[in-house]
Amino acid sequence: MLLHAPTPLSLADLTALTRDVADEVRAGRHLVQVDPERRWYRLLRSDSYVDVWLISWATEQTAELHDHAGSIGALTVVSGSLVEQRWVGDGLRSRQLRTGRSLGFPLGHVHDVGNPAAAPAVSVHAYSPPLTAMSYYAVEPGSVEKGPRLRRTRSVLVESGSSEGVG
Repeated sequence: MLLHAPTPLSLADLTALTRDVADEVRAGRHLVQVDPERRWYRLLRSDSYVDVWLISWATEQTAELHDHAGSIGALTVVSGSLVEQRWVGDGLRSRQLRTGRSLGFPLGHVHDVGNPAAAPAVSVHAYSPPLTAMSYYAVEPGSVEKGPRLRRTRSVLVESGSSEGVG
């Protein structure tokens, strides 16, 4: 298993970057909109090393269970609360991400992020190298001995500046 992405940036670098941009959002330097029909997003930065996205989440919006192909990533919750469902090898585990919480995700991290709360949430995400592909997954029941399995349902190429899969 490949442990490091082809990028000079580390998970700590990406986490620090999302925290810095979250501070900018809180200071009013970036406009945020909330769309009740679909996740709203804006690409704030894109270069050969990293993409930085600002995302708002209305109630019940989710990203769908996915990975980030050859990219590592991080996110920081600017406001509100999100829930991450992540694959841990024998099933999904949940963790709540409240305002100010950051996390990094290495290569191979499969997760879904969503907002089950009644109030909107806002988050900043960074991916390095910039996203080029994403795979989506379903959890299927397994045998009594082996437990649930993760099955890839589709993979998509991500065009520069596209929101496909961001989350």
